Amino acid sequence: MQGVIEHIISQLTNNQEGKAWIGATYQSKLKDITDENAFIRPLPDLHSVAEIISHLTTWQKETILKITTGEGSLTDDCEENWYSNDKLREKKWASILKEYQESLAEIIVLLKTKEDSFLEKQYYDTDFKGNYPYSFVINGMLHHNLYHLGQLGIIIKYLKLEVKY
Repeated sequence: MQGVIEHIISQLTNNQEGKAWIGATYQSKLKDITDENAFIRPLPDLHSVAEIISHLTTWQKETILKITTGEGSLTDDCEENWYSNDKLREKKWASILKEYQESLAEIIVLLKTKEDSFLEKQYYDTDFKGNYPYSFVINGMLHHNLYHLGQLGIIIKYLKLEVKY
């Protein structure tokens, strides 16, 4: 039987490139994204693929910070939470995607060094302004990634319709 951390690592990996019960993975959704379509907002109230991936990277890096130092630094109001498409275009899509993949890989490497008891240890969360067990941020990041995978599915369906705003 897998330990809890091993199970979390398995979920993170499956959601990226494995065999997820929901069918879609980040790899399957992002395979056709290019510099030409990564920055398109298909509807005024929808983010671009690049904005979503950058947003996920920000919070994955924040999770790394919390795991390594015991305290976060960001809140929902930080600029890093949602960089503009103009700022992201300067980075190029390949760089944005690579940074996302590297931050997720770093989380997995960090989790592989931990025992299940780590999940009950406390860290300080600057966004929620309090001490929480590490299970809160790690499970929260997993849920956050799944939430945005669903958003990506909608955005990418619109992109295939070639609607642009």
